[in-house]
Amino acid sequence: MLYAGCMGKAPEPNIEARFHAYAAELSTALGHSDRVEPFRAYCMGLLLPVERKSVEPMAAQLAPGKVSAIHQSLHHFVAKAAWRDEPLLKAIRDYVLPRMQSQGPILAWIIDDTGFPKKGKHSVGVTRQYCGQLGKQDNCQVAVSVSVATAYASLPVAYRLYVPEKWAEDKDRCNRAGIPEEVLFQTKPEIALDQLRALGLSDLPRGVVLADAGYGNETEFRKGIRGLKLPYVLGIQKTTLVWPPAMSPLPPPEYTSFGRPPKLPRLSPKHAPVSVLELAQNLPDNSFQTIAWREGTNKSLSSRFALVRVREAHRYYWRSDTPSDEWLLIEWPQDEPEPTKYWLSNLNAQMSPQDLVYVAKLRWRIERDYQELKQEIGLGHFEGRGWRGFHHHATLCIAAYGFLVAERSSFPPSASDFRPSFTVPQVPKGWRPRGSPH
Repeated sequence: MLYAGCMGKAPEPNIEARFHAYAAELSTALGHSDRVEPFRAYCMGLLLPVERKSVEPMAAQLAPGKVSAIHQSLHHFVAKAAWRDEPLLKAIRDYVLPRMQSQGPILAWIIDDTGFPKKGKHSVGVTRQYCGQLGKQDNCQVAVSVSVATAYASLPVAYRLYVPEKWAEDKDRCNRAGIPEEVLFQTKPEIALDQLRALGLSDLPRGVVLADAGYGNETEFRKGIRGLKLPYVLGIQKTTLVWPPAMSPLPPPEYTSFGRPPKLPRLSPKHAPVSVLELAQNLPDNSFQTIAWREGTNKSLSSRFALVRVREAHRYYWRSDTPSDEWLLIEWPQDEPEPTKYWLSNLNAQMSPQDLVYVAKLRWRIERDYQELKQEIGLGHFEGRGWRGFHHHATLCIAAYGFLVAERSSFPPSASDFRPSFTVPQVPKGWRPRGSPH
């Protein structure tokens, strides 16, 4: 029996039937009928209130009388079975997005990455690198994802492991981890651009691309998004160079009839771009206004913002083109000695400050995705070492999370704490999974 807990509501009698219908509809993307039952069981296990969402504890909770058989079935399904992630991810979004859109349109495609701390060196893609979960450099895996968001919900629709360069160069190591031959080294922004290209070819409703400065600070990344004809609001660092309002690169020197006509701009120490920090510090105080963007847990979230029309100026002395005007959005809280955040955006020049701030701040939705995927669903609990298992587990976590999102979309937006659970057989007293410290 599946029951729901939401804002004190009583369990809904049809929720179990909806879960089984959801699992049955999605399982058609798996390619073989013998994968339907392990798919349903794995998703159910991910929704259980089990402390550890690895295969053995889920098997014990689902069928305590035959743990070994269920464990073997689930392990084969997630780590070895040759079903493809992309068709299942498409089936998830085909089911979930119409329900999300019943509360409002798709507003954003949000890019981010997340880290999974790991011991040892054999798990696919693991190396010493920055881990957001720990807030420092450590041994971990990192995955890049794209979520689509409305004002009230969001859903991951693309997910891929980042393969560090030293992994990509070691073909024997890649073969042992099952990394496909076509997977070469790519930076995280390059992975994200590939994901955006693939999503751009789908029927996915368009949204504004959002990303933090780890992505938005790269000129080639912004150029790639413009090439896809997608709008964006992207974080940048304070050192990013821009041309202030009414200022642009000097025209090329005059042609003197010798050699090729010059195309690159003239350089002058008195005519040069400035960092966004310097530009912000030179703005008059009345350029900033207090804008609220949403209601937080205890109060309305607000800060001081300024909007300025600028042109990007990265390596301007090697560019023969004139960059287009963009919005520079600056956040400078009242009690801070300097601005704390900056964004570049190619959104409409007539866009209001309130609307631009609201869109920029919608990136918190992907943080909510990762919080729930990790804390509630067990995204980081997979114990296998291979490429296939890593991505299969993530796709199944997104499937389980998708059911949560779809169910929440049938409630008022304020009822966002929906938690389904299953009544299942009790684990035998004293049972401990292998490797338990107890």
